Amino acid sequence: MKRPEECKNMIDIRTEIDIIDKQIVELISQRAKYVDCAAKFKKDKTAVRDEKRVEAVIESKKALALEYGISPKLIGGIYRQMIDYFVDEEIKRWEIENTTKDES
Repeated sequence: MKRPEECKNMIDIRTEIDIIDKQIVELISQRAKYVDCAAKFKKDKTAVRDEKRVEAVIESKKALALEYGISPKLIGGIYRQMIDYFVDEEIKRWEIENTTKDES
C-alpha cells in the first residue's frame, strides 16, 4: 500500500481507498460473526440490548478515534449505527433460538 503522500493522482488515491474499504468490510464481517455467536450466551432478550455496554463500547471507540486523529463524532456515529444493527440481528437470532427451545 502507498501512503497518502506517495499517491501521484486520483487513480492512486481511489485504488488505496478501495483496498482500505475492502479491509473495513472484511473486518465488519468478522465482527458480525462474533455478534451472531453471542446470542447463545445471553439468558434473556434484555441481556442482548445492554445499553450500559453499548455506551461503554461507543465511548471507548471515540477515545480510540482521538488516538488516531479522527473525529470522535464520526466514529461514535458509525459504531452506534453498527451496534444498533447488530443488536437488532442478535435479538432476532435469540428469539429464533429460544422459540425453537420452547417448542421442544
